[in-house]
Amino acid sequence: MILDRYLVKSFLPIFFVILLLAMLLLSVGDLFANLWRYLNYEVSLGDILRVSLYYLPKCFSYALPVAILFAAAFTIGGLFARNELAAIFCAGLPFRRFCLPLIALGLGVSVFAFFFQDLLVVPTLRLKNELSRELLHQTRTESNSDIVIKAQGGELIYAVDYFDAARTVLNEISIIRQDGEGNFVSLIRAPRAAWTGEYWTLENALIYAWEGELLRVRPLENGGDGDFRESPDTFRRSAVNVEDLPVAEAALLVQDLKAAGLPYNGALADYYHRFSFSAASLVVLLLSLPLGGRFRKNIILMSLVVSVAVVVVFYVMEMISMMMAQLGYIQPLIGAWFPIVFFTILGMILLLGAKS
Repeated sequence: MILDRYLVKSFLPIFFVILLLAMLLLSVGDLFANLWRYLNYEVSLGDILRVSLYYLPKCFSYALPVAILFAAAFTIGGLFARNELAAIFCAGLPFRRFCLPLIALGLGVSVFAFFFQDLLVVPTLRLKNELSRELLHQTRTESNSDIVIKAQGGELIYAVDYFDAARTVLNEISIIRQDGEGNFVSLIRAPRAAWTGEYWTLENALIYAWEGELLRVRPLENGGDGDFRESPDTFRRSAVNVEDLPVAEAALLVQDLKAAGLPYNGALADYYHRFSFSAASLVVLLLSLPLGGRFRKNIILMSLVVSVAVVVVFYVMEMISMMMAQLGYIQPLIGAWFPIVFFTILGMILLLGAKS
């Protein structure tokens, strides 16, 4: 349809300009936030540019919703100001039908954003963080202390004073074995356990177990005979977030946290957020279309004001709901998707009630 092509052609130039400007602002903001650190360590210009280059896909991901929001509001506002929409309405075309090409475009952008995040943003952001830490001489340890985890469906409970990630050694370890009903079976204590590549070997270990009605203690033979095969990653400090992993690996991380009896609400909320964040472009588009048609004067200024206001309200609500989900006050699924569902319904109501 001619009107569909006209609307899309009016929208795309503004969208690409705002997208590039938003990416530039985000990239420059990140650069200046770390510039004094780069200068302190005399980082070369080439390395600084490499860090900025690796950050561009993330900037693109952040800028997409903002660019769509502003471009849609500006495009519709311009059509109203030039009385072009009045002619379209006189021809009997409803406003929601006229906006259908942009809605379809927003849906396509949301699908693209999900795969773009998974295939490009995640690996490049990891490279950016690794290079930045190397240039700024920052180190992070994967060792951990005061660890308590469950394994084998809760039948084994590990309590470890300190895990040495460099040597793959557990220090001051206690292992409680339970039966399927949660009754005590035995307790193993050892000053040290070393990873052989397949299982943990306990050194100078003692086992406390029931013999009849008496709880007796005896040395544990052969370091456990390979009974304890939990991966060292189970005891390792979580050095990555769900947002730093592809979706498939993020799902495995959540499963591992559940199996180990560790807190997983935060990781599960972040996992769901990977899907919900991709829908942000479509949501803000649904909001901007009916709002953009309300401006006849100062279109650029009003489009900018509305875009900033909607983005702030949306992301503040998203931040609050995610925080509540991570703290366990609401379900992770609700925390990740509530802002999306709420603003989608609001946008649909505004769109259906818009003047035609």
